[in-house]
Order: sequence, then C-alpha cells, then structure tokens
Amino acid sequence: MPCEGCMERDNESTDATMEFLLLGFSELFCLRVFLFLIFLIVHLVTLAGNVMIFVAVVMEPSRPPMLFFLCQLSVIELCYTLVIVPKALLSLIVVDGSTISFIGCAAQMHFFVALGGAECFLLVAMSYDRYVAICHPLHYIAVMNEGLCFRLAVACCLGSFAVALGLTVAVFRLPFCQSHQINHFFCDVPAVLHLACTQSYTPELPLLAACVLLLLLPFLLILTSYVCIAAALLHVTSSLGRSKAFSTCFSHLAITLLHYGCATFIYIRPKSSYSPAQDKMVSLVYTNITPLLYPLIYSLRNKEIRGALRKMFRRKRGAQLNSDTVRALTGVW
Repeated sequence: MPCEGCMERDNESTDATMEFLLLGFSELFCLRVFLFLIFLIVHLVTLAGNVMIFVAVVMEPSRPPMLFFLCQLSVIELCYTLVIVPKALLSLIVVDGSTISFIGCAAQMHFFVALGGAECFLLVAMSYDRYVAICHPLHYIAVMNEGLCFRLAVACCLGSFAVALGLTVAVFRLPFCQSHQINHFFCDVPAVLHLACTQSYTPELPLLAACVLLLLLPFLLILTSYVCIAAALLHVTSSLGRSKAFSTCFSHLAITLLHYGCATFIYIRPKSSYSPAQDKMVSLVYTNITPLLYPLIYSLRNKEIRGALRKMFRRKRGAQLNSDTVRALTGVW
C-alpha cells in the first residue's frame, strides 16, 4: 500500500537541497546515553583493531596473498564503519532525529552498498585463494602471484562501486512520500525504498538485481570453492592434515557466515515484510558488532596475522628501547 500523504516529487522535492529526517532511535529515549557509550567504545575498538591489522600487514616486508586480502578487508571495514557509525552515534544523542541532505543520503547509501559489495567480492577472492592453496598446493605460488592479487582487489572495488552507483541512481529517482522521514539511523536501501510512493514492485527490481550481483553470485562462487575444497579433503588420509587444512579456512568461513547472514536477512525479502524496528536492531549488529568481530577472528585464528602483529609489537618495543637508550646516554653526557 502507498504511504499516507504520498505525492509525485515536484521540482522542489527533486532539488539537491531537499533533506531527509533520520528518526534513528527516538523511541529508545531512556537508553540513548547507555547505547551511545556502548557503541562509541565498540566503534573506537573496531577502528583500533583494523588500523592495527593494516599497519602490521603494511610493515610486513613479504606479504602472502591472504595477508594482502586481509589488509584490503581492514581498509574496507575502516571505511564501512566511518560511513555509517558516526551518523548512528549522532542519532542517539539528537532527540528529534538528525537531518541529512538529499545528496548526503544518496552518497551514504552508495558508499555503504559499494563497500559492502566490495567485501562480498573480496570474500570470493579469499575463497579462491584457499581453493588454490588446498586443491593445487604445488601451483599456489605461480597462480596466486602479486599481479593476480592486485587485479582481484581492483576488480572487487570497481565491480561493487559500479553496481552500487546503478542501485543508488535507481532508488533516488523514485517519487517519495511528502514527509521524507526515514525510520532508520542511516540511509539504508529498504528504509529509503519504504518511502517510495508506488504500489508496483518496480522499485524493488534494482535492489533485487543488486542482491543477485553482490550477494547471490558471490555466495555461489564461495560455495563452489568450498565444495571443491571438501572434495579434496576427502582424499586426505591424515586426520592431522584435514584438521590443518580446515583451520586455514575457519576464519574465512566465520566472516562469510556473519556477513551473508545479516545481509540476507535485511535485503533478500519483499518490501511488504519491511519492519523498521527489527531492521534497525539487525543493522546495529552488522554495522557495529560484526566489524568488531572481524579483527578478533583473524587475529586469533590466522597464523600469518598473528606473526605480523608480533613483529609489529617487537619493532615498537625495540624502537622504544633504542629511544630510552639514547635518552639515557644523552643524560650521561
């Protein structure tokens, strides 16, 4: 059903100076301060974790493909949280919701979808890396060379940004309700589509196409990789060998399940089943909690990341000792 007070956008509503009102968490008045403090701490810890992984990988003189992809994942997560979380924190401290311009809302949606899509494609590249490492170990170095890794990284970004641009343009060309009130803490696609004043399913087609390209197709490619990996492991007679091979895939599988689980719940469903309160809570999880878990999962489960972090702290400790020695000698003289 179309929303009440809907109308075709006139010249004023298509003006770039038009604003949307993000209602945020206006219904949770008593819990705002508590939620603000909790998610501010989570945000800062997430930023620190991803920056630490990024710096550790950059300082590593030789970077295997998995470290290269993890570095790109950390950069994506940094940008991803910076696009969404500051506005979400603002919505927790502003009583009547926060405003966002038409251009600002479109830009936020574009970068959110593009970065989320880049992560989907990057997970495919990482699954391919695991497939080659386990199924074709003798050819791993030749296949997963630096040039291929760089081309995969660029393709992940360009592909996702192109799909996100098409989706954003399609969404913001729709006629919106007169109120322009978005019952969310950021310009998420379902929340903005909910304002579209149309009874047809046409507005959902761009979202459906984006879901196929950014969610369904990457997931099928990842599933294919792991079917091949599982088939290869069946021929491994040593239980220790199977366990070691599986442990190299655990981190990637955990991130994949977290990412696709939340994204599937939010986006692969009809507009009629949209529930603002439910969507906001799920969005809080996948924009705050899951980015926090990613560095923890990789730093605890990935041997290469642990080694890079140890080397980084060792260099920092050595630099601090050298600095203390210089100060001590300067004091003597």
